[in-house]
Amino acid sequence: MIISVSRRTDIPAFYSDWFFQRMREGYVMVRNPWKRHQVSRVPLSADVVDGLVFWTKNPAPMLERLNEIDGYPYYFQITLNAYGKEVEPHVPSKKDVVLPAFQALSRKIGKARVLWRYDPIFLSERYTIAYHCTYFEQLAKRLASYTELCTVSFLDYYRDTEENMRSLSLRRISEEEKRELIKRMADIAARYGLRLNTCAEEIDLKEFGVSHASCIDKNRLEQIGGYPLAIARDKHQRPACGCAFSLDIGMYNTCKGGCLYCYAMDPLKIPPSHVCASPFLCGGWEEGDVIKDRSVRSFRIDQMSLFE
Repeated sequence: MIISVSRRTDIPAFYSDWFFQRMREGYVMVRNPWKRHQVSRVPLSADVVDGLVFWTKNPAPMLERLNEIDGYPYYFQITLNAYGKEVEPHVPSKKDVVLPAFQALSRKIGKARVLWRYDPIFLSERYTIAYHCTYFEQLAKRLASYTELCTVSFLDYYRDTEENMRSLSLRRISEEEKRELIKRMADIAARYGLRLNTCAEEIDLKEFGVSHASCIDKNRLEQIGGYPLAIARDKHQRPACGCAFSLDIGMYNTCKGGCLYCYAMDPLKIPPSHVCASPFLCGGWEEGDVIKDRSVRSFRIDQMSLFE
């Protein structure tokens, strides 16, 4: 089983101590996001976990503890984009913290295991196509020696995020503008030896050498782990998503980044308390909880086929 850490919140940046505690104890409790009192006890032992995929805006808190997950194939996806504090109020300095952490992580584990995300892209009076291209090239120049791939996506307009971002005076991006921006970004990426792909975007950009992404990437984990995985695409994701099936151990409404575009935070909900020793990311046992052991298995193919 592949474990996603996490689409729902930034565990590496804000809950890394909890994560390493769960890895030591070998299990985690995960609430069903839509049926709160359905709780899964998910095993995290190396014999059933085929890989860990980390999503973060700041990997620095994990840098000195990577030896604790040496027995697991894993890689990081790190979001670095164009936005300032009025959009991402609690993300640390990109110049002083996130960029150096990205580079340090790559030096430790190799650039094939540290991927760059430039997303979500939106346009406003300040954040124009020209602005994005300028900032993207500045980042590409600094990251070219430390990664091989950049994944981009455009902002999805949900009711809550539109309300949160009202002060930024966003405007809808036309398909023509998307194509113009991606072409320019692909040209920049190519100059620095980087590949560009898109996350869950329906638009066909093959003419610019841009493919659809698999952010939970079975092939990458096969290369890192050294064994094939018989695991299918995640049918619960959007049609344009190429991700392999995974289990996410995060929890909505717990990220402390404060990013205005975040789809995983409801500003009207107060996040539950976090206790590092708890098997739950935030909160704990509640009356009415129904606990079930999640049946998971490894998808590794350990024996070579006769024809391989």
